[in-house]
Amino acid sequence: MASDALSEAAVRDGGSPADLLRQEAEAIASMADRLDPARFAEAVALLAACSGNVATTGAGTSGVVARKIAATLTSTGTPALFVHPADALHGGLGAIGGQEIVIAVSKGGETEEVLALLPYLAHREVPVIAIVGNTRSTLARRAAVVLEASVEREAGRYDLVPTASVAVAIAVADALALTVMETKGVTPEGFAANHPSGQLGRRLTLRVRDVMHGGDQRPTVSASATLLEVVAAIGRGGAGVVVIVDDHHHLQGIVTDGDVRRAIEDAPDHVMELCVADVMTREPTTVDAEVMAYDALRLMEDRPSQITVLPVVADGRCAGVVRLHDLVRIGL
Repeated sequence: MASDALSEAAVRDGGSPADLLRQEAEAIASMADRLDPARFAEAVALLAACSGNVATTGAGTSGVVARKIAATLTSTGTPALFVHPADALHGGLGAIGGQEIVIAVSKGGETEEVLALLPYLAHREVPVIAIVGNTRSTLARRAAVVLEASVEREAGRYDLVPTASVAVAIAVADALALTVMETKGVTPEGFAANHPSGQLGRRLTLRVRDVMHGGDQRPTVSASATLLEVVAAIGRGGAGVVVIVDDHHHLQGIVTDGDVRRAIEDAPDHVMELCVADVMTREPTTVDAEVMAYDALRLMEDRPSQITVLPVVADGRCAGVVRLHDLVRIGL
């Protein structure tokens, strides 16, 4: 009960959780209205033309923001690394050469560690892009480009914890990274190449040929095969399906283990007399081996009656099969 009373008091004095979220959202919206397009364009041009790495720097919470900026830039096609300003003065400066650009993050623009780094960057003629809350600060005066990231107050009752200012700085940096990405012509496929293990990466990089069952896992029989031969072929392949092809490996149909079960249920006394032609699905829906695996998944699912397996066609011949189960399993 005591903890409930404390929680109620916190909401009453500092605002509800929804109010806190709105305070940060409003800070970002306000910054969007004040964004200087000319300065933003200057920053984009610098980063898009950078032939080296982009180094981000900042101390404390601003350092956390700077790390995030480096990660976002790298993932969107602009190689970047975080360099702590204190470490830079003890050897880390070696990571910043004349071909680099530095993005310095600071709420007040007077962070001692960052200011101490500026003369050495100037000596190397390294341009500095400042993402700063105080545009009249020392950092802002010495930067090549200043991107404002100011807020009227932090979220919460006491205006103490870096919250809204962090959200605004990250939002400004995200807008910068995404605009640079478009300026450099980085495609979704290029973005996915840096995220091969994520769902997006898999959807944009994996093709049907990468996930299909081919070779020995692609059991085939002729249209004259018996039902028992079909059962044996399905067992060998392990994919729950057998592909019916002619002498030139052109697709004639498919038989799934479900087709076999239904045939036995419908004609239990004539199983030995059944052949492939009696149970196969003729002219099944197919997919090309070069189609994206995610598109194959949509082809199987986005229909009134779901398909669980697709024959894969390459150069006019059946190259294998792809199963719905396998596409779901890999996280598409």
